[in-house]
This record gives sequence, C-alpha cells and structure tokens, in this order.
Amino acid sequence: MKPQFDLTLYLVTDPRLSGGDLPGKVEAAIQGGVTLVQLREKEADSRKFLDTALRVREVTERYRVPLIINDRIDIALACDAAGVHLGQQDIPCAIARKILGPDKLIGVTAKTVEQALQAEQDGADYLGCGALFPSGAKPEAQPMTLSTLSEILAAVHIPVTAIGGISADNVHLPVEAGANGVAVVSAILGQPDVCAAARKLREKIEEANPSG
Repeated sequence: MKPQFDLTLYLVTDPRLSGGDLPGKVEAAIQGGVTLVQLREKEADSRKFLDTALRVREVTERYRVPLIINDRIDIALACDAAGVHLGQQDIPCAIARKILGPDKLIGVTAKTVEQALQAEQDGADYLGCGALFPSGAKPEAQPMTLSTLSEILAAVHIPVTAIGGISADNVHLPVEAGANGVAVVSAILGQPDVCAAARKLREKIEEANPSG
C-alpha cells in the first residue's frame, strides 16, 4: 500500500551542509517538525549513496516520516524508500511508475502548467514547483513566479510543494498562494540549530495557513 505523506515541511538534503552527520541532522530536523525527507546525493557513487540512504532511512523509519530518493530509482528500491523525486531531465514519470509499481510515491518537478498536467497524467503523487526565489542550493534553477504556482495549483488535483530560496521570512507567500507545503535545504540544514530552524519554519507555515 502506498505510504501516507505530508508535504507541509519537506526537507531536501545537501551533503555540503550535513557537517558529516546527515542522519543526525535529519533527526533534529524531524524533531523540529519536518514531515518528509528527500535524500539528494548528486556527487556520491552508487555504493556511497546507498549506504547513506540506509542510514538516513533508519532515522526516518523511527519517526514514521517517508524517505524520498532524488532521481535514483535503483537506490530507492535497494533501500526500500517510500519513493523517488524526478526532475524534468530524469527518467519519465510514466516509466518510473512501471518500474516502481503502484505502492511507491513519485514526485515530479514542474515549472509550467503543461509539465504539471503531464506529471499528473503519468502517475505522479505530488509536484515540486520552483524555484520561487533565488536559491543558494541550486543557483542554476530557473525562477518561477507565484502566479505560475497559483496556475499550477488550479490546474492539478495532486498536492504541490513549493521550493527554491524559501526561508522563514518568505515562507508565508507560497503557503498563502495555496501550496500544500514548502521544500527547503539551507533554511534548515544551513542553520546553526537545525531543530530550532525547522520549528520556526513550521510555526510560520501554520501561521500562514491556520486551517492546516
């Protein structure tokens, strides 16, 4: 059966910000209110990626938070993660769904209404939309406006998380626009106190969307 998931506060990892203790940082972030974790290891070889995924999954399983693997369907299967997140240059969602079957989560990055509708049609469970603001984690990411985010939200029937340069200062904007959650990297992992940073973001999200 497909895992239940909550996009409210979606942590995307970055090994450059982990300080050598990614499982510990992930645990602190979850304690602060993170609801979903995406493991991104762009530079790691397959063996190292899998080893990291298994160690992080021990933490996420303990807290019953889904673990999503960035790009790598093979790693997601090998560590029995909850699912994968795919960019527009990765394996197409429809093919990923055939490989993973009906019981894994698939998230897809969408920057346009057309991409969003295609992902939904191909079996995506949720969308990641951005970059809404300039992002230190992905400076190459093409910006996307709040109005485009609103258009995507109106066009699809699956949940949408906003990503890209989101911080405690601007997190209210995508939430007020209707996003089901926000995805962050440095706003949590780049802060001196990971747990406190996550807690502050969660509070700001709940303030912007008191109905939950």
